[in-house]
Amino acid sequence: MTEKNNASFISWIRSPSSDIWLFVVFVVLLNLVASRAFLRLDLTGPKSYSLSNASKEVVKTIEEPLSVKVFFSENLPAPYSSVYQYVKDILGEYKSSSNGNFSYEYYSMDDPEDESNARKYGIAPVQIQEVANNEVGFKSAYMSLAFTYADQIERLENITTTSGLEYKITSTIAKILSNTNALAGLSDSVTVTLYRSSSMSKLGINGFDRMEEIVRKAFDTVNGKFRNRMSFAVVDPEESSVQSLTERYGIQSLRWKDSSETHTGAIGLVVEAGESFRTVPLTVANAIFEYVVSGLDGLEDTLTKSVESLVSKTTKIAYVTNHGELGIQDSQNGAGNFASLVDDNYSFEEIDLSSADIPVGTQSLVINGPKTAFTEEELYKVDQFLLRGGNLMLFLDPFNMQQDPYTGQASYTPIDTGLERLLAAYGVKTGKEYVMDEECYYQNDRQYGRLQFYYAPMLSDQNVNQKHELSKNLGYLIFLMPGSIDTEEASKNADTAVTVLAHTSPKSWIMKDNIMLSPLMNSAPSDKSTESVHDLAVLVEGSFKSAFDTAVATKQVAEENSAMQDVSTDSHIAKSVQKGKIFLVPTSYITSPQILQADSDEPIALFLKNAVDYMNGNGDLCAMRTKGLSLNTLHVTSGPLANIAKYFNIVGLAVIVVIVGLLVWGSRSKHRKEILLRYDANDVREGAK
Repeated sequence: MTEKNNASFISWIRSPSSDIWLFVVFVVLLNLVASRAFLRLDLTGPKSYSLSNASKEVVKTIEEPLSVKVFFSENLPAPYSSVYQYVKDILGEYKSSSNGNFSYEYYSMDDPEDESNARKYGIAPVQIQEVANNEVGFKSAYMSLAFTYADQIERLENITTTSGLEYKITSTIAKILSNTNALAGLSDSVTVTLYRSSSMSKLGINGFDRMEEIVRKAFDTVNGKFRNRMSFAVVDPEESSVQSLTERYGIQSLRWKDSSETHTGAIGLVVEAGESFRTVPLTVANAIFEYVVSGLDGLEDTLTKSVESLVSKTTKIAYVTNHGELGIQDSQNGAGNFASLVDDNYSFEEIDLSSADIPVGTQSLVINGPKTAFTEEELYKVDQFLLRGGNLMLFLDPFNMQQDPYTGQASYTPIDTGLERLLAAYGVKTGKEYVMDEECYYQNDRQYGRLQFYYAPMLSDQNVNQKHELSKNLGYLIFLMPGSIDTEEASKNADTAVTVLAHTSPKSWIMKDNIMLSPLMNSAPSDKSTESVHDLAVLVEGSFKSAFDTAVATKQVAEENSAMQDVSTDSHIAKSVQKGKIFLVPTSYITSPQILQADSDEPIALFLKNAVDYMNGNGDLCAMRTKGLSLNTLHVTSGPLANIAKYFNIVGLAVIVVIVGLLVWGSRSKHRKEILLRYDANDVREGAK
């Protein structure tokens, strides 16, 4: 009986009557498999609908459960409904890329209890526009996320667009992890090493004998803050290794005579993680009547800042003042909008180099539109900061423009700050000239017609580097009154890499004499051979040689009063001990209200945000911010080709669809006739005729 049933079943399987049921079973099984393992293809250029590698790395470092509370109203009108769908999709991507510690929970905001939960997290509804019954109105809706991790809560509120949302989510997660533990997810261990030549003890340096004890105590306190994830070591270097140590880390070396012999020693405190390191200021200083160990006071604070800087968790950016720079507190005429643009993750800390050193743990130093000269001591601080692995963001104007209040006549005085000499030593030259461009910002005036502002180049996506993460997907940047940059020498240096981030069109030229910027008085040169491409934003990365042969003393010390005249110290760094970066734009106007608006999402704002991220070790976040902004624009804007492109986009695609449809219909009709003629040539139906 069983064999008969099996035979009947096999016969039924082989028969056509089982096809539909087998197909149903196949579809059900396929859906069950797809629900567990699915494949998505993102065919967009900037991968707008895929999670970036940086986001995947961040969620993999979560060491404790992190929960996202999704407070979104249901049945949102367009285009907000697509935002909700994007949030659902991207949170699913985060969860699938995590190590199991990432989760999310949805709240139906139609429930009063859920509204009460939203208020507990400090979340309020937002007013959105709704079109109903041919009328435009407003309604309250919840469109926010709340992140909970350990005892911390961070919010993302008023999510009304998908633009830059992944960047906001990832930076929020990174921020909350950093606040909990700066070393969370760090693959390399952090080592603090005290280099201390024991032979120096005989020199009678004040504080030398207690130095190791003080450093150990500071380390224990700082290590406790980071959950005891660091290690400490004391190294007594051999005299033969002192030079290599000073070249490797930039720590201080000492030379002294003992009887007829000359000895060398080293002193320094270094924090390392993998290939990166920070040198904590710990040196022997001449205090006129004796030598002392400098840097022991406040060591706990400087050590903490050095560790945080090493793992790229610093949010402070040093902003140089006292040379006529644009003020970061001035939103009317200064760089206030620039400061507010990045204040979600960074804050500027003003510093006067004439009276203060660059703060410990600083990764980037911004010099924005200086008008007066720097002293040798100030320039030396900038030079040594770069050679220690610091990063410089320079916005330098070629001229100081001043307008006579009575005549309105503008005068242009070349600016020489001394920074030009530093840059020249690094292989970069800036010119005392303005770069003009025929492809520029323009206005249509009723009286004068089209006014071309040649001193405001408009850079299309063709003129912006689409391969570098800092400028990828950006275009139509406006640069106001820019100078010129020459990086030829830096390009020849095997130790540095030069990247041109933005340049003018081939229709640009130089103006350095008889400067006149009025669009009514200006015209493009008739001799087109004088026009060429000019760089407007460059990035120079790598190792640099110092612009100074020897150290520049910041204080005059009477050596004759020294208790140890035979001791000499050397903290000068002649070549980079760690790779640094220089971001150079030959105009400060892109950070001023004339170009940059507060809380702007214009391309120039995104360019500046990306620059700050990149220079502070967060370059992997740049591409997230510009996702969905890739510019696939027409490069022909006038003439017959432009009209052809215009009308093709209006009716061309529809015509192509109709033609393809007719061709397919004709092909099927022909195929149908061939079948009828082949199998029943005598068929008198319409299709057989």
